[in-house]
Amino acid sequence: MISSRIDGLTLNIPDTNKPRVVVIGAGFGGLNTVHQLKSQNFQVVLLDKHNYHTFQPLLYQVATAGLQPDAIAGPLRNVFDSKKDFHFRILRALSIDPDKNFVSTIAGDLHYDYLVIGIGMKTNFFGNEEIQKYSLPLKTIPDAINFRSQLMQIMEWATMTADEATREKMLTIVIGGGGPTGVEMAGALAELRKYVLPKDYPNVDFSKMKIYIIEGAGRLLPPMSLKSSERAKKYLEKMGVILKPNELVQSYDGKTVTLKSGEKIDAYTMIWSAGVKGEPIPGLKPEWIERGKILVDEHCKVKGSNNIYAIGDIAYFKSDKYPKGLPGVAQPAIQMGKYVGKNLFAFHNNQPVNPFEYYDKGSLATVGRGKAVVDFPNGWSLGGHPAWWIWLFIHISFLISFRNKLLVLTNWIWNYFTYDKGNRLIIRPYIRKDDSVTKQIFAVNETDQ
Repeated sequence: MISSRIDGLTLNIPDTNKPRVVVIGAGFGGLNTVHQLKSQNFQVVLLDKHNYHTFQPLLYQVATAGLQPDAIAGPLRNVFDSKKDFHFRILRALSIDPDKNFVSTIAGDLHYDYLVIGIGMKTNFFGNEEIQKYSLPLKTIPDAINFRSQLMQIMEWATMTADEATREKMLTIVIGGGGPTGVEMAGALAELRKYVLPKDYPNVDFSKMKIYIIEGAGRLLPPMSLKSSERAKKYLEKMGVILKPNELVQSYDGKTVTLKSGEKIDAYTMIWSAGVKGEPIPGLKPEWIERGKILVDEHCKVKGSNNIYAIGDIAYFKSDKYPKGLPGVAQPAIQMGKYVGKNLFAFHNNQPVNPFEYYDKGSLATVGRGKAVVDFPNGWSLGGHPAWWIWLFIHISFLISFRNKLLVLTNWIWNYFTYDKGNRLIIRPYIRKDDSVTKQIFAVNETDQ
């Protein structure tokens, strides 16, 4: 396994006579797997590089100052504080030895009897190093805090410039990708522009603030129905968002977005939500990997392995109904995690188990206050206030704890009646490597304190 270790750091997992299940990743899949595993049957070890679970569908609300980070995150030790023989370690799996049944970390090697991989996907910049360097992704809570800081910093800078061209560039935000993340971000930013920012910055003319969505497909929300796509388009256009379908971002140098068509958009801020890609853990056999994902069979077991399972976005589950794999949303991860956790003891005892079957519960996205779209499994779609209430209910119900549900609900009620998002704080400045102005300003402020 790996040779480098941190002195004095060990995994410190107690020996056991029970089969040990190691779960890598505390996303929707990993969380539901651990919930279903019974302590009397297994010792469970959960590995993740964060000590919390993130409710990713609401990251955009943290990014746009609608929610605080702790409203959509739950400490993993609290989530499983009543679970016996459960052990969490804030570690990243560096490699896997499937022949010796070991996971390698910087704190040591851990033997497993069963391994469940639920590491999700990472942002795909399609090999464009410039976009990767200067744009802002939105996959994690640190990403959301970075964008919130950048947004608030840009607003502060806009009050301190007399040059109209510079101010317009500061007030322009480009979103690369018109999927659910891009659409929801654009809607939230449009509401900020209309209801919140003019009160904070009365000397700034926000009628000149521009919000763009650049989408390579011919329409918004490509995974959803055409009717929902058209509804979202209508909502966003009415909110003043500039849509650029059938366009691709060619480059971004931190100041100007250049499209494939040659059009240039001057902007100091670009969000990148145009795609994701898998990055399987080193050590998995090449024949187990296809298109950056881990091939699994009808029981979510890695094809060719004896005791390794993959769930969620990283799993490539092909069927007649889904020849290109399951959709990259929360529901497949939740359902696969529950399936593996519930049936692993039966697998251990070689008992027959029905194949995994994904149940499509529909898709939904929100565009703003009273504006949402929902696609139901039967092909029926819904928009407007009814869809928005459905969106609210589903997101509240899937939050990790009662505390999270209460925090989010309280914030939403406050925001609904007051049009005031009270989280517009620059707690941790976002400073790009080439951003000398921000470095100077915050260095002075830190010295003054």
